[in-house]
Amino acid sequence: MRFLDLAVFVFCCGYSSGVAGDSTPLQTFVIPHSHMDVGWVYTVQESMHAYAANVYSSVTEELSKAGDRRFIAVEQEFFRLWWDTVATASQKKQVQQLVKEGRLEFIIGGQVMHDEAVTDLDDQILQMTEGHGFLYETFGVRPRFSWHVDPFGASAATPVLFALAGFNAHLISRIDYDLKDAMQRDKKLQFVWRGSPSLKARQEIFTHTMDQFSYCTPSYLPFSNRSGFYWNGVALFPDPPKDGVYPNMSLPVTKETVHAYAQTMVDNIKQRAAWFRTKHVLWPWGCDKQFYNSSVQFNNMDPLMKYINQNSKELGVTVQYATLSEYFQAVHQSNLTWDVRGSEDFLPYSTEPYQAWTGFYASRNVLKGAARRASSRLHAAETLFTRYRICFPDGPVAKDWALEKLRALRWAVSEVQHHDGITGTESPKVADMYMQHLMQAMMGVEELLAALFLLPHGRNGPVLSNQYPRKGVTQALEQHIIVYNPLAWNITTMVNVTATFPNAAVYDDDGRPVPAQIQRSAQSNVTYDLFIVVELGGLQHRKYLIKYSEKPCSGRSRCGRTYAAKGVWFERRNIRAWRKTGRRLLPVLSECYKLMFDQDTNLLHSITNLQDKRTVMMTQDFWQYNANGDVGAGPISDNYIFSARGSAVRAYKAVEMEIIPGKIVSEIRQYFYREEADKDYAYSIITRVPECFGTKPRCLRLEQSYSLGPLCVNTEVVLRTSSSLKNNQTLYTDDNGYQMMKRPYRTFTYNTLARNYFPMVRAAYIEDDVSRLVLVSDRAHGVSSQSNGQLEVMLHRRLWNNLSWNLGYNLTLNDSSVARPTLWMMLGPVTSTLHQREAVELQHRPVVMPIDQPQKLRRKTGGGQSSSVVLPPNLHLLSLTIPGWNYSANHRVHLSRVHSDKVEESQTNYDRVLLRIMHLYEEGEDPELSKPVTINLKDVLQGIGDVKALEERSLTGTWDVSSLQRWTWRTADNLESENKTCWECADFTVTISPKEIRTFFVHFSSSNFKIDLSCLL
Repeated sequence: MRFLDLAVFVFCCGYSSGVAGDSTPLQTFVIPHSHMDVGWVYTVQESMHAYAANVYSSVTEELSKAGDRRFIAVEQEFFRLWWDTVATASQKKQVQQLVKEGRLEFIIGGQVMHDEAVTDLDDQILQMTEGHGFLYETFGVRPRFSWHVDPFGASAATPVLFALAGFNAHLISRIDYDLKDAMQRDKKLQFVWRGSPSLKARQEIFTHTMDQFSYCTPSYLPFSNRSGFYWNGVALFPDPPKDGVYPNMSLPVTKETVHAYAQTMVDNIKQRAAWFRTKHVLWPWGCDKQFYNSSVQFNNMDPLMKYINQNSKELGVTVQYATLSEYFQAVHQSNLTWDVRGSEDFLPYSTEPYQAWTGFYASRNVLKGAARRASSRLHAAETLFTRYRICFPDGPVAKDWALEKLRALRWAVSEVQHHDGITGTESPKVADMYMQHLMQAMMGVEELLAALFLLPHGRNGPVLSNQYPRKGVTQALEQHIIVYNPLAWNITTMVNVTATFPNAAVYDDDGRPVPAQIQRSAQSNVTYDLFIVVELGGLQHRKYLIKYSEKPCSGRSRCGRTYAAKGVWFERRNIRAWRKTGRRLLPVLSECYKLMFDQDTNLLHSITNLQDKRTVMMTQDFWQYNANGDVGAGPISDNYIFSARGSAVRAYKAVEMEIIPGKIVSEIRQYFYREEADKDYAYSIITRVPECFGTKPRCLRLEQSYSLGPLCVNTEVVLRTSSSLKNNQTLYTDDNGYQMMKRPYRTFTYNTLARNYFPMVRAAYIEDDVSRLVLVSDRAHGVSSQSNGQLEVMLHRRLWNNLSWNLGYNLTLNDSSVARPTLWMMLGPVTSTLHQREAVELQHRPVVMPIDQPQKLRRKTGGGQSSSVVLPPNLHLLSLTIPGWNYSANHRVHLSRVHSDKVEESQTNYDRVLLRIMHLYEEGEDPELSKPVTINLKDVLQGIGDVKALEERSLTGTWDVSSLQRWTWRTADNLESENKTCWECADFTVTISPKEIRTFFVHFSSSNFKIDLSCLL
């Protein structure tokens, strides 16, 4: 997406290289590129038809005509679609040669250019792995540089991931306008970034910040009213013109115009050069949707560059077509000493005093939630299929079919990570496209999960009760479910099953009664919530039998261990009557907390942590910011930007409450009404207070779900948690679920409120000297601390404005959906480190699948439960998957295959397992959990199979780490960038240090590959 506020081209009459008396011409690297949004305004299908396919077809043809021409390809989704559905055999052969010669260079290499503010670590890695696997298998290349020119702000986690993937340099663009001005002035746009405070120099990366012109060629020409150096004009939708004549095609380069073009280009080069320390100038040639007619582009740039080079002495500039690697190589060879940037990020991002791009943190809440649910379900299916494949290599679940289902969801989850996708900044039809792709792929994975759970137990095929109970059909009096734990930790938790009968008893697969609780559903008057306590080992699943009854339970035999909970209603309270509060407090207790609710307001009053006996005064309710929709009346809010007309106001006038005391969980339901007499509530908070059942952490989380919408137009609704904590408006939020960032409140001349909003992907907290209040989330939101003791989460937005740009592209965010996000809240001592693990557990909750009655299995001697896969509490199983890419782990062998003339059909590799393990803690964060952990992976994975070989790989799997040599950059402190490799792999022992992510290829013994029902029981 192009800048909304295009930089104005200004002539520059002087240049200082920083070297006195140096008359060497500036060396300009002209980098042809096309910024191709995988979504945004147009769907992927529309873009492929209108221009994207033509980009690769015409670039391939034009690069083949002249050896000095170059092009960089960034988003892999469009390229892969072109490669698979459009490219001819001849074009593929040309591309192979161009890639081999380094003239067509793949940059970033992921499926998309992912957003950096609201994407999760898991999904960033996934989309890069998908793109890198394709590129390496097909061309034998591994991207070494990034081109993150359009994400709205820059996270400190991204450079760490790129370093782990083997990148030599990182490129960003969108940072605060005032900060960029200062960095340009001081020549600080390039630096070495150490994004992780724990990894420090081990995963540092040289970073280039684009100047104020960003990734687009200047569009202003002093001698013409056409658009700069874009001779192919502007792409047309829905169909490209048959005559090849596009709107706004620039004047051709002729004898009459070449000097004016040259002077304009040279002046811009010199202006850019003044902001950097070396005499190498990166001059991006391209912008959004360019090079769909590469012939007219190159045929005009060729003579222009020739003219400049012929007059380089007078002009002081030389120009050459280049790839990004050629530019960075020249900068690297300058051997300068670079400043170091620590773990600070570049969030939030503003383009003007009243344009804080903090609104998109909460835009399209429903899409954000769907993307994370899809990611979670993909993780569960990947781990289960991997385990199944090792246990049943020739089992009844067809491996090709299974991988097809997984790849479809990998593609959909990767696609939506685009910086105009999960951000919610796209048009409605594109949002619908993302949602459709996610839902279709998730349905396929649901089929796969059913097959994996059921087919090993018989070859008659699974019958999944995913429509159960069916409309018009009475629910059976018995129901069977399978519950799967996708985490490599033993867990005791509760799952919720929707029932249509008021009474139920639950039994495990050994026939023993299981603790459960049933109550009227919060979502429907005709259904019930059945909460079941489940105990599962790491990567284990269990079957449960539910016996329903219309009649009340009588006696233990019929009821099992199920408690029927009943609610108590409290009458509606109007806020105008809140004159005396705090007189009638009602306690709700668990083994961890005492929550006090005020019957005069029906709001939370305080929470006491029973472990440290500290009480924190606390209320929670909904507030709204009213947005301006008229550009003539002042700043507006839109998909991207948050610009409130003033302070937030209460979003309701009355509150009702129902409390349901329970033995497994107590539930508080609060309903908020816009007007006192409204029949239907506008917002709700459902707070579940679980009991411990032997595990303290589960008791320490208060599980909250919310309902918001449809909202009124031009309102932005927040959940405001106000407490007695003295946090001085300092907030902590996560960067992509990887690390926590301190966010002190800052005062600005303009727009202070909006510029103190930050992205919360997984977690946020406030604290004082004694206590910490933590929220972990199931999707991204915007979060702020606008007052002392306040933690404010923006949950939903609905906007309309009359800005012509927004109206033209349908980007006004008139989102009438109902959002139902979930947050878990914890209150504990300031030393508490619960949020790391709790955030992961919220993301990867157990999978619950209704099934038809399973066949009785003959159990092997010694019990039917498989061995669990369990990691220490500070390590997380980030990935356990069969990628399927077919390339040799030996790079030379793989290159020889890629470059051979013999055409071979690529065979999927089902025997290579990709394993990633992440240390969740920072150095010094916890006395015990922050220590390095040594584990034996053969022992850890023995519950799956017998590990015979282990290879340590780069983050996306394409590098053997022993051969990965990243460039080193000179810094003032000269810290060594130590690259620890897996020399210990011979005995399967690895040590994982704080914040490390270690990636391995695991090979299991073939003798393990035999039908063994104990593998998956």
